[in-house]
Amino acid sequence: MELLTIGTIHSPFRESVGTPVQPSSAQPAEGKIEVFAPFTEGLRDLAGFERVWLLFWCHRARPARLSVVPYRDTVERGLFATRAPARPNPIGLSAVRLRSIVGNVLHVGELDILDGTPLLDIKPYIPLYDSFPAAARTAVISADDRFEQEPLTPAE
Repeated sequence: MELLTIGTIHSPFRESVGTPVQPSSAQPAEGKIEVFAPFTEGLRDLAGFERVWLLFWCHRARPARLSVVPYRDTVERGLFATRAPARPNPIGLSAVRLRSIVGNVLHVGELDILDGTPLLDIKPYIPLYDSFPAAARTAVISADDRFEQEPLTPAE
């Protein structure tokens, strides 16, 4: 299996503590998605969608544990029953608000992703297919450091 990084996510969040854990909790958070030049043509026809799905690599997540206490809970749960970022394959998924596209940069709102996160894919959010309101449980919450590893420091 081979994954390509197609861009970089730029956000106001430099560490997990205080980062919203879902876009619905990230109302004022604005950011930019830089799509690398070889993939810019793929942005054609994306303008006009209200939201886009971002798939990304949780590059600062701790190694996976199969039992975790998720952000919205106080009870240990099976990893796959949570959205904890520390996973065997730390792939994140977030439906952010698409504000505009300028060249190879998407301007987005309601961003809940750490700055510098590698972008794996972009897909349009289509409410008819992607929304199941009866299944939703919402609570405003922000992250703490329970799933984040220490950032790598450059060799001196």
